[in-house]
Amino acid sequence: QVQLVESGGGLVQPGGSLRLSCAASGSIFSIDAMGWYRQAPGKQRELVAAITTGGSTNYADSVKGRFTISRDNTKNTVYLQMNSLKPEDTAVYYCNVLVDRIVGGTMNYWGKGTLVTVSS
Repeated sequence: QVQLVESGGGLVQPGGSLRLSCAASGSIFSIDAMGWYRQAPGKQRELVAAITTGGSTNYADSVKGRFTISRDNTKNTVYLQMNSLKPEDTAVYYCNVLVDRIVGGTMNYWGKGTLVTVSS
């Protein structure tokens, strides 16, 4: 089994910053792509940012220049640094990790989500 533990969400004022973390543990041989998605009330889940094993990144247009995704392969952890936050960034943020398991091959895992609220 593989577990994802997210942290770092909370309430922040517009213009503020938050850093999300997601640590993977369990029967992991290696980790491929890692990413963050978000889902706002009444909207579909959308990709926020993703990062490959080699460090290549991809961002939603709405967060380019404000958010930065990074990963620490020694800790099986992915981070999302969010700056200049806007009320429209309010959502539940989900970690997504593609894991090569020790037994059972490759599988995609989701975190339980962490709420980010941007409000004055």
